Amino acid sequence: MNILLIFGASGELGKGAAKVLSNGKFDRIYLFVSRTDVSLKIKSNETFIEIKDLSVEDNVKNAFDKINYSKEDTLFLFSTIGGYTGGNKIWETSSDEWDKMFSKNLKANFLICKFFALAVQKAAGGSICLTSAYTGVSPEIGKAAYGTSKSALNYLVKTLALEGTEIGLSANAIAPLIIDTPSNREWGNEDDFTKWQKPEEIGEIVLDLFANYKSVTGNIIELKERLNI
Repeated sequence: MNILLIFGASGELGKGAAKVLSNGKFDRIYLFVSRTDVSLKIKSNETFIEIKDLSVEDNVKNAFDKINYSKEDTLFLFSTIGGYTGGNKIWETSSDEWDKMFSKNLKANFLICKFFALAVQKAAGGSICLTSAYTGVSPEIGKAAYGTSKSALNYLVKTLALEGTEIGLSANAIAPLIIDTPSNREWGNEDDFTKWQKPEEIGEIVLDLFANYKSVTGNIIELKERLNI
C-alpha cells in the first residue's frame, strides 16, 4: 500500500495541498493537524491526528507511533510545518526571534525527517517533501532569521537525500516565494495575486515528486513566480 502523511494539514497551504494530494494513488492518508477540523475530511481513507509542539522530540515520536504500516508499504510525507517572522535587519533581530525561526523551520522538520527515516527503514521505501522558501536560496533584506533557517533546511534535505539512498528514501523540498493565502492577501498587492503560488498548484508539484520518487531526490524546487496566462 501507499501511505501518505501530511504535517500541517490544517494550515492554509496544507488545506489546499491536501485537496490535490488526496486524489493521488494513496491507500491511506494521515492528516496531522493542530486541531481536528472535519471540513478537511475528503475521503474515507483519511485519519486525523492532533499534534502538539513539533519542536519537542517526544511529540513527534508519539505522532509517528500512531501510524499503521508494514514492511510492504511505501510511505510518503509532505510537511508544511514552518513559520515566518521578519522585517528586522540583522542588528535589530533578537535572539528570541532567531531561536523561534530555527525551532519552527528547522528543528521541527529535522525531527519529522528523523522519525520518518526510521519508519521508512521498516517499510518498503518512501519519499519526503519539506516546505522551504525562495529566500532560503536568494537572500532578502530583513529576513535573516527566517532565510537562514530555511537555507539550513535546504541543507538538511540534500543531506537526507544522500543518506537516504541506503534505506530507499528520497527527499526534496519546494521553495515558494509567496503563497496565495488569505493571510498573505491582507498585506499583498492585488495586482500581484495572479503571480503568487496557489496551494493547490503546490500540491500538484508535490504529487509529481511522489509519483517519481525513485528517480527525483535532493532537489530544492524554486517557485519564484507563476505565469500569468
